[in-house]
Amino acid sequence: MAGTALRTPTLETFVIEGGAPLHGRVTAAGNKNAALPILAACALTGEKVELTNVPRIRDVETMVELLADLGAEAEWTGPNEVRVVAADLTKTAPDEDLSNRIRASFLLAGPLLARFGTADMPLPGGDVIGRRRLDTHIHAFNGLGATIESNHGYHMRTSGLRGAELFLDEASVMGTENAVMAAVLAEGTTVIGNAACEPHVQDLCRFLVSLGAQIEGIGSNVLRIEGVRELRGGSHRICPDHIEIVSFMGLAAITEGEVWIDGVAPDDLRPMDHHLRRLGIAYEVDGTSVFVGKQALRIQDDIGGAIPKLDTGTWPQFPADCLSIAVVVATQAKGALLVFEKMFESRLFFVDKLIDMGARIILCDPHRAVITGPADLRGQRMSSPDIRAGMAMLIAGLAAEGTSTIGSVGVIDRGYERIDERLRSLGANIERV
Repeated sequence: MAGTALRTPTLETFVIEGGAPLHGRVTAAGNKNAALPILAACALTGEKVELTNVPRIRDVETMVELLADLGAEAEWTGPNEVRVVAADLTKTAPDEDLSNRIRASFLLAGPLLARFGTADMPLPGGDVIGRRRLDTHIHAFNGLGATIESNHGYHMRTSGLRGAELFLDEASVMGTENAVMAAVLAEGTTVIGNAACEPHVQDLCRFLVSLGAQIEGIGSNVLRIEGVRELRGGSHRICPDHIEIVSFMGLAAITEGEVWIDGVAPDDLRPMDHHLRRLGIAYEVDGTSVFVGKQALRIQDDIGGAIPKLDTGTWPQFPADCLSIAVVVATQAKGALLVFEKMFESRLFFVDKLIDMGARIILCDPHRAVITGPADLRGQRMSSPDIRAGMAMLIAGLAAEGTSTIGSVGVIDRGYERIDERLRSLGANIERV
């Protein structure tokens, strides 16, 4: 059953003995942020959809449960395969308790509104990394002809969505995805300006096209969609998770190991190449594999010897989800780095855990921190505040001297599939207790 892993006790802890270089090969998991909207998009058709390379993680299991609760036949048919048949949905109000577990529950709004003309959406959950507004979604639905009331949730109605010229007030990933899913069944043409174009947004669009949607401009920030009457079924392989790939690259670099990462989409790394090499991470791409060997990490100064700045932003800028990994890598690299998190005002609040471990970090304000390295890290007791910070602390523990414990590992499980097992295959000393 999909719900089994969701009942894992939240008191589980990772116990890590640091200092061991990692060696071997690991295969990148499917992209969590692609799997979630693609699963939601299965509600746009009544025909069978089969998905492969689906990451078996807590957030994805919750989305499968949400579809099943709506009346869809949604089940795991293999370790990383899901089949969905949403022919006979019995309701258009996602379960409130399940919705509160993940922010991606709100991605069901677009499909339900487009196919059934109604959606009663509870407030979504998700990591607390700062304000995460839903305004972009609501404005897009309004622009397509929906009426929306907000009262302990969002109650959406339409007698039929119609194509429109939309210019999103921010390049929101989920806002773009909801707008696209609503527009593919709307009457007429929709043009979405200032659209997000992250790899997972592109993968959703490719999936929809495989079901019969007409979408132009995939990979750009302007999408043109010709509405169709209905979508068919089909099959799709979820794209690899570039965030996880960067996590493994950072982990290999700071543990002075030699790691091959297989199942990589090289085009997804190209926009990040400059930033990764600025952090001092040297790597080689061979087909769909990346090799990170033993190296001496050194921050690359800007021209004239100025302290470099690493900014996050919308794709193709450096992803906010990779910032926590970059911070940990910088603690082990010679030099200084200023990081500027422009998107979420609470993303950097985990650095106090790294400071306790011995990292030299000055938190300038909620958005900026200066890291100076290399610093000798010592094992500490920690707790994971969000998915990406949890992974960053796990990497720090593997590079530290002594024993580290990380509590609330269920948070990490929401984004990384069997991470302890996969790290042990590379020689990491990590146990789940």
